[in-house]
Amino acid sequence: MRVALCGGGTGGHVYPLLAVRSALSALEHDSPDGVEWLFIGGRGIEQSLVQRESVPYRAISGGGLHGVGLLKAIPNVARLSLGVAQAGRALASFKPHVLLATGGFITIPVVLAAAARRTPLVVYLPDIEPALSVRFIGRFAERVTATAEASQAYFRPRQFVETGYPVRQGLAEQAKLGPSAARARFGIPQGRPTVLVIGGSRGARSLNRAVIARVADLLRQANLIHISGSGEWAEVQAARAALPEDLQAHYHAFPYLHEEMGAAFAAADLVVSRSGASTLGEFPLFGLPSILVPYPHAWRYQKVNADYLARRGAAVVVRDEALLDELHPTMLNLLGDEVSLNHMRQSARALARPAAAQAIAEAVIQTVRRHS
Repeated sequence: MRVALCGGGTGGHVYPLLAVRSALSALEHDSPDGVEWLFIGGRGIEQSLVQRESVPYRAISGGGLHGVGLLKAIPNVARLSLGVAQAGRALASFKPHVLLATGGFITIPVVLAAAARRTPLVVYLPDIEPALSVRFIGRFAERVTATAEASQAYFRPRQFVETGYPVRQGLAEQAKLGPSAARARFGIPQGRPTVLVIGGSRGARSLNRAVIARVADLLRQANLIHISGSGEWAEVQAARAALPEDLQAHYHAFPYLHEEMGAAFAAADLVVSRSGASTLGEFPLFGLPSILVPYPHAWRYQKVNADYLARRGAAVVVRDEALLDELHPTMLNLLGDEVSLNHMRQSARALARPAAAQAIAEAVIQTVRRHS
């Protein structure tokens, strides 16, 4: 079986595809020919994430059209047209039996090229509310798999399948770690709660700055794992270096984590993060209470994700513009309220779908068999 993958722009679009890849490879392990892969995407973060997994990668041109302004939209139309031609050549060479796509503007030229070749399409929607790109490519899809049933309103009932968010195999394995073992990996002392702050792969300036503005108050009561993102790393390093040595011992800062991300989740009692799609799957898997800060310039998607978890008792939402005033009091209040934290843990675990990757893989296999 030959499977083409496509998605880009954020790790929340790429990591689910890699999780499904692992599940599909396991399901087809006894197949005589196994599974061959090709990832088609842009030249952003998705390229480095996919190449870390040694998956063959073909980069194509593309550009967003929604909300970019006329001066950017005109050249982006040309880039998308070029991307269709590039994707067409990649698909003609690889000859996939199926295309599995998530979100991001880069999916549009790939899906158009696949439709021209009559390659069946399975879409996975990570967020609750689909972006315009996902709504568009959903029209070509034979199956639309999605994190939550709440997304069904955007698609035809017969094509929709709720699966949950597919979590990477490495994270699923690390979810079995106990808090003590996970904290030992980071040299975190026992006896006080641990807060995990995630600034994202490229950073979240307002979130990182709100954390370090009053970080000493937090470190007097808790351990902190702070994943700043590469863009904000120098500023976070300087803030940590300015602290007294006794507080530095409780401040564990990293620009980014790959293989140890699951251990960071397992070590935490509370996580502070933006509310990209991955929060819908990864935090429930670890039963993590969360404080979510939707990125204010991501249309509605992050706000809808955050509200989805908050309405189900698994998260508290803090607005980006209120970070400096509200973040630290919210963290400290929750850390001091074990009853509320336990309720949030139970609510998060109730949303976990550990078999999501396998469910999407089975939808892919069924689609291929219908076209065989």
